[in-house]
Amino acid sequence: MKKVLVFCLLVLLMACSKEKELGNMLVKGKIKGLKKGTLYLQKIKDSSLVSVDSINLFGNDTFVLTDSIKSSEMYYITLNGNKNRISFFGQEGTINIEDKLEKFGIKPVIEGSKNQKIFEEYNEMARKFQGKQLDLLAENVQAQKENDPEKSEALRKQSDNQIRKKYIYTINYVLNHPDAEASAYITLTELVNANIKYLDSINNSLTSKVKKSIYGKKLATFVATIKKTENSE
Repeated sequence: MKKVLVFCLLVLLMACSKEKELGNMLVKGKIKGLKKGTLYLQKIKDSSLVSVDSINLFGNDTFVLTDSIKSSEMYYITLNGNKNRISFFGQEGTINIEDKLEKFGIKPVIEGSKNQKIFEEYNEMARKFQGKQLDLLAENVQAQKENDPEKSEALRKQSDNQIRKKYIYTINYVLNHPDAEASAYITLTELVNANIKYLDSINNSLTSKVKKSIYGKKLATFVATIKKTENSE
């Protein structure tokens, strides 16, 4: 009986000490202030958000998550199923992420991903456009309250101009980064209503590597569908 108990104990210890099988992408990081919780590494698969790895933390704010990845794509880290999450472009190699518990997912520091840097640069400018749009909207609301139709119309035209500026900026940005999977992703999320000639130009400008990626293939399918639809009309 003792031998059986000893054997079971050895098996249990071996199972507990067995290291996690690592993929070709390691996500290492630290969530300052986190004392206890479960972090999930997630991505979109077949239109659903699925968990590909997780780690339980207790008295330790550092973590290591992993997945096997074929091409750069968007990943998410969630904490205990909360709505707030850290989004980042995953890629082969090691990615380092640092964040704070009280502001989880708001402004994490992410290093080790080329596509993440390109995506962050685009988002920084996009936020400026959005901020200007919100300012114009607030001014327009005030102009309408003051019953000033001329000022309201002028502000509306400024708003339309800002939309065009962002539209042009986005097109030029992705055309200037044809070797980044982030460009295909930005096109699919920000330019779905763009004229087919611009979408076609972007699709054709992408490098062979990006065209073979997840978002590159999705963009090619999207462009082909629009062309087919327009030709059938």
